This record gives sequence, C-alpha cells and structure tokens, in this order.
Amino acid sequence: MPRVASSAIARIEYNAFARELLVVFTTGRTYTYFGVSPEVYEQFSRAASKGAFFNLMIRDKYAFEEHRR
Repeated sequence: MPRVASSAIARIEYNAFARELLVVFTTGRTYTYFGVSPEVYEQFSRAASKGAFFNLMIRDKYAFEEHRR
C-alpha cells in the first residue's frame, strides 16, 4: 500500500475494478470509500496536500465503511 507524505494520511490504495479507495489515517483509522473514479484517485495521489484534497473532494462525498480493529 503506497505511503504518502501527509500529516493526516498515512497510506492510500485504490482498486480501479471495484472503484474503491482505501484511506489509512495517521491515527490508524482506516476507511474504504465506494464509487471513487480513477480520475479522483489520480488527483488525490498527486495532490500537494492530501488532507486538504481529502476534505474537499472525498469526505462527505462518497459512501464509506470504517474498518474496525
């Protein structure tokens, strides 16, 4: 799973076939977001601020599931 340079987000992973985005936060909380387009994932992976992009383009925009430990 690719690590990212962010103070809020530790890792992201994308399944293009399922259109699912896995986001692991630095707190350890992990979520899967459903119906995310490949274009949004590409923009997210290239964003200078992963946290700002997440808050603007992903948070509250997609159905999600939290992974419980």
